[in-house]
Amino acid sequence: MALAGRAALRWGARLLSPCPAAGPLCRPGWLPAARSERPYSSRDKEKLDMSTYPVESIRNFSIIAHVDHGKSTLADRLLEITGAISKTDHNKQVLDKLQVERERGITVKAQSASLFYNHEGINYLLNLIDTPGIQAQTVANFYLAFEAQLSIIPVINKIDLKNADPERVEKQIEKLFDIPRDECIRISAKQGTNVEKVLQNVIEKIPPPQCDTADPLKALVFDSTFDHYRGVIANIALFGGEIAKGQKIVSAHTKKRYEVNEVGILTPNEQPTHRLYAGQVGYLIAGMKEVTEAQIGDTLFLYKQPVEPLPGFKSAKPMVFAGMYPIDQTEYNNLKSALERLTLNDSSVTVHRDSSLALGAGWRLGFLGLLHMEVFNQRLEQEYNMSVILTAPTVPYKAVLSSAKLIKEYGKDQITIINPAQFPDKLSVSEYLEPTVLGTIVTPHEYIGKIITLCQDRRAVQKDMLYIDENRVMLKYLFPLNEIVVDFYDALKSLSSGYASFDYEDAGYQSADLIKMDILVNGNPVEELATIIHRDKAYAAGKLLCERLKETIPRQLFEIAIQAAIGKKIIARET
Repeated sequence: MALAGRAALRWGARLLSPCPAAGPLCRPGWLPAARSERPYSSRDKEKLDMSTYPVESIRNFSIIAHVDHGKSTLADRLLEITGAISKTDHNKQVLDKLQVERERGITVKAQSASLFYNHEGINYLLNLIDTPGIQAQTVANFYLAFEAQLSIIPVINKIDLKNADPERVEKQIEKLFDIPRDECIRISAKQGTNVEKVLQNVIEKIPPPQCDTADPLKALVFDSTFDHYRGVIANIALFGGEIAKGQKIVSAHTKKRYEVNEVGILTPNEQPTHRLYAGQVGYLIAGMKEVTEAQIGDTLFLYKQPVEPLPGFKSAKPMVFAGMYPIDQTEYNNLKSALERLTLNDSSVTVHRDSSLALGAGWRLGFLGLLHMEVFNQRLEQEYNMSVILTAPTVPYKAVLSSAKLIKEYGKDQITIINPAQFPDKLSVSEYLEPTVLGTIVTPHEYIGKIITLCQDRRAVQKDMLYIDENRVMLKYLFPLNEIVVDFYDALKSLSSGYASFDYEDAGYQSADLIKMDILVNGNPVEELATIIHRDKAYAAGKLLCERLKETIPRQLFEIAIQAAIGKKIIARET
């Protein structure tokens, strides 16, 4: 676990390279949002005067860690210590408000909270963001934070566990990240042990924001929610100037003008304030009625005082694509509305219209990984009562075109393929490219043999092998993304009795012998079951898919032929 912060209020957001997949992935870039109801009401609350907190007394930080490493529990303790919430036994995942978060025990939607803390006689304003859990990208995100010159505070949690070995963990941190072991803070977020030292380090090691109240207003929209009565509630970070009720503001993205109805901070309840000043973080209500009006990364400025828009967030790159269709086509418009609201501030989800002969009109959605896709689908069901059909997930491939006709049609000589139906014929292509990732596996040495075999089965190429201490080994492999996106993480955990960890980062594209495999039912191709696969894996995958379909399709009074085909060649058959 690490705390990251910086004066520029980057929030650690988009520090994280978005490339999650399989069970273990997710980014802090996910800010999946748009709830239909606001959990807190700001009515009838006395307004705070935020002018008593100058920029020098502000610290902005986020908690970044692997899933299930105690981020939300640490956030609960920080809220208790600073008096934001009363100390009770019921404080569990206080910032996790979604049903899916409490059911799965993970943070899905990033939440922010302003904390007030007195350190050595000075009152500080600490702006915390509890990020979604980072699965399989912890190491990669450390290096991104390091390269961005963010202040990093290493925290070793769960020291209260019977088998905890903080000394060994400190040695690993020092060897892997070159952070002196004496900088590590040992805590138990569950019991509250040493947690106050975390706050003290945040104040001492994280610099204040670099901004000025005298500058023109420049506010970054980093999150938003939707309220049926008040419209869009935007979470903003001020990089300059100040904002108050009654001011006229303009969106750099939509060019629309609004009048500010209310500003305030989250403590984590909505707490109205007279004004918000440079360096502070809060919420804004300005009569935005459409979900598309509050774009994540948008810049707000005062009317007639235009400013250069902030760079916003680095665009998330979807790594898994799937088709989504309503079970009943009469629900198309309702599903469309639900998708618009759910993607309001989840900029990592891409949406493109799609259609299918069998399933009707729908969309092709891009996700950061399978966990992201599962959670998105679960939220559609729980929050909008929408049941959908999801097609098998695929990864984005590329094709280098050789056909002059296709190059003219697409306007470029390289295309991205996110739907098997778009897979061009080999005669029109000079080469196919598949996405790859550089995977890092840390495991006890007794499981090395099994894990190496697993990696070889997934067409991985070994790049490095390092003993980080007398018992643990770090393996680096170059994986085709398609080989890890579905079940690699589960297989790795099973082989290592749960002790191995997996982390990866994007490694670009490489040439591959790819083919399109069609599934035929009684001689007719079923477009929704078509897949793009490496030639070496085609026979085994085709045979397995035919066997599963045989088990799934109800028995009939007549023979049904289920076939896997590459072009006109049948490679597997079941009846």
